[in-house]
Amino acid sequence: MSSQNHEQKRLYQVWPGKNIFLCGGRLVLGPDASSLLLTTCMIGGPAITFCIRIAFLIGDSRPLFHSLVMIPAILLTIMDFTFLFLTSTRDPGIIPRNKEAPSEAINKVGSMKLQPRTKDVMVNGFTVKVKFCDTCKLYRPPRASHCSTCNNCVQRFDHHCPWVGQCIALRNYPFFVCFLLCSTLLCIYVFVFSLISMLEVHGQFYVLIADDLILGVLALYCFVSVWFVGGLTVFHFYLIWTNQTTCENFRYHYDKKDNPYQKGVLKNFKELFLAKIPPPLVNFRDWAQEEDDDVEVGSITSEVVRAFGSPRHGNEQ
Repeated sequence: MSSQNHEQKRLYQVWPGKNIFLCGGRLVLGPDASSLLLTTCMIGGPAITFCIRIAFLIGDSRPLFHSLVMIPAILLTIMDFTFLFLTSTRDPGIIPRNKEAPSEAINKVGSMKLQPRTKDVMVNGFTVKVKFCDTCKLYRPPRASHCSTCNNCVQRFDHHCPWVGQCIALRNYPFFVCFLLCSTLLCIYVFVFSLISMLEVHGQFYVLIADDLILGVLALYCFVSVWFVGGLTVFHFYLIWTNQTTCENFRYHYDKKDNPYQKGVLKNFKELFLAKIPPPLVNFRDWAQEEDDDVEVGSITSEVVRAFGSPRHGNEQ
């Protein structure tokens, strides 16, 4: 069948990764994006319940106090959901694939072609080994890794988070950290003001939960939850402090040896929160190129200049 008879498709429609695309390829989610429903309920349920309960208390006692209590809770909840949305629906830094391995990366031994598994590149004066990816047919840039869940090589890969259903990497890591921070602050806020509100209304600690079961359960839920999200927040601030990813922390243990990416604490935080987020390497809205009746999903890689050279040439540094 000739290529003219094919209906032209956009790149996201033929992308070989496991991602879920919404809004015509504008939103990029992981294959486990359904977990977002659970995460949304775990955040929104307690937050909305707290606001409703405080709203009832506004008419009962100290309306000004409880009105001021409810406003920050609403703002934190909105911010939390905003950062969750930005984390889970953004291209994390997917690297375009090659249809064929770079010619310079193939060693010919007799009639066999052997692929070198690693090569050395220089990063800030340090020699770093980068690995060849058989799936994407490229040498991964430094700090990149292949996510088995999404089946993509991803820039500055941190980890795949099942709670947001997305890879956490170069282009969404700042939003992920803000999401963790907002979740932690929301847990602390609801916990503290649930106790304060019960004391304001009932006055005696030993009858608090019996008299106000809703606020009592919310306080207990947030007390338990804050250890989880708070611990993750502290851990990721430590990673920013030392300029590591979760993957690097567990695999290379840069906290015990020289880290080629360490720039100093202030520059590490500035790089994450103040630097401009780079544009995506893949425009999933582009029309897929067709070649000999096969849709070529890796053709755009020839137009992308990687951190250490063109993807179709095995440039050594």
